[in-house]
Amino acid sequence: MEHRDKSSKLPHSTNKSAIDRFRKLQQKEISISDIFEGIITQNTAALSKGITLVESTQQKHSAKTQELIEKCLPHANKSIRIGITGVPGVGKSTFIEALGNVLIEKGKKVAVLAVDPSSTISGGSILGDKTRMESLVRSKEAFIRPSPSGNSLGGVAQKTRESIILCEAAGYDVIIIETVGVGQSETAVHSMVDFFLLLKLAGAGDELQGIKRGIIEMADAIVINKADGDNVKRAREAKNQFKKALHLYPIGENAWTPQVLTCSALTKNGIEEVWELVLNYLEISASNGYFEKNRTEQNKFWLLQTIEEQLKSSFYNHPEIKKALSDQLDAIQKHQITPFTAAKYLLDKHKNS
Repeated sequence: MEHRDKSSKLPHSTNKSAIDRFRKLQQKEISISDIFEGIITQNTAALSKGITLVESTQQKHSAKTQELIEKCLPHANKSIRIGITGVPGVGKSTFIEALGNVLIEKGKKVAVLAVDPSSTISGGSILGDKTRMESLVRSKEAFIRPSPSGNSLGGVAQKTRESIILCEAAGYDVIIIETVGVGQSETAVHSMVDFFLLLKLAGAGDELQGIKRGIIEMADAIVINKADGDNVKRAREAKNQFKKALHLYPIGENAWTPQVLTCSALTKNGIEEVWELVLNYLEISASNGYFEKNRTEQNKFWLLQTIEEQLKSSFYNHPEIKKALSDQLDAIQKHQITPFTAAKYLLDKHKNS
């Protein structure tokens, strides 16, 4: 006679019960209050969850995002925000890791965020940074967040600005904003940081090109990276070239003359000097009132940018406008109407809808 153990079904039942509980837990949406409490108690999982919410493009998350930002605002605006740009291959990841480790040694908490609007096309260079910054990412005092993909630079940058607020509320002393170094992302990053640093390579042939692009006008410092080995002499020569070039530009409202330094992110040589330069700049800009004025102007700029983004989104996502826009584009292609008349028609339609 076959003996049947009455408890034989127990493991299966127990497992099914555990799975059901797990699924319910997954389905349960964490409250904004829980995320906020986690952020201000410096829980990185809560911070990641908060930034994921900020990055969401779903309309249903918009109100929750605003609620979270408003809760975090009183705990924000206490960090130093540093923007770092440079063409791909200049060594941004290695430099940021070296600088981050120096800051952590000084007792700072460091967050690294990124603005990379190219990520929708190429996957960007940022997603690889988290794996390249191996020692920094292992530190409990560091938080590294890749940029969200997005077609709109303004949209990506807005999410980065909101992420800054969350990181500040989580107690990070230094927020490093990295840009991929191509297109218009530098301008967006410049408008959200206190100090803007341009990384360059010696002998890369882009010295004059950099001046033409106008990025140097935004830079508070130019750092020639990879000044090691056989490249030390070339780095010094590049430093002198940039110093001469900077004399062509008038001193800005902040009464600061942009400085040029050399460093090797690989050997860590010169990294301390870069940080000292940042502190010197902040001391000067705070004493002459520029620091607070700059932050106020940035908030005004982002108010206007946000209005523009919202208006564009409202316009292009309107069901009637989508249909009318297609019709007007077809009419323009057939030379039945001018682009100006079509634009007026669409704007009037949106206004009256």
